[in-house]
Amino acid sequence: MEDIIISKLTESIETKQKVLETLIPNIKKLTETVLNAYKNSGRLIIFGNGGSAADAQHIVAELVNKVKIDRPMLDALALTVNTSILTAIGNDWNYNDVFTRQIESLVKQEDVVIGLST
Repeated sequence: MEDIIISKLTESIETKQKVLETLIPNIKKLTETVLNAYKNSGRLIIFGNGGSAADAQHIVAELVNKVKIDRPMLDALALTVNTSILTAIGNDWNYNDVFTRQIESLVKQEDVVIGLST
């Protein structure tokens, strides 16, 4: 069991090292894009399936809620929180359309939309 734990932690460290080495410019660009959206009265809209849906909801909760600093709440939305919308679109249209139809309905030009996938 100890070997499995060490292996998983080592894999996590290696993954984070690869992110540090290769993805900083992408993360910076995304951060700037989201900040610009907020500066232009836009908002962040996030979605995902399964665990990624939970991650999307968690990110939105951190943005809307004041985390560690006293700041205004940020406008953010997770497309996975309204089960009535999800099931209505899935039932009446197709489950492949549950995010597309919401995006068509809710997103403004100033918004940033992020799809999460593990």
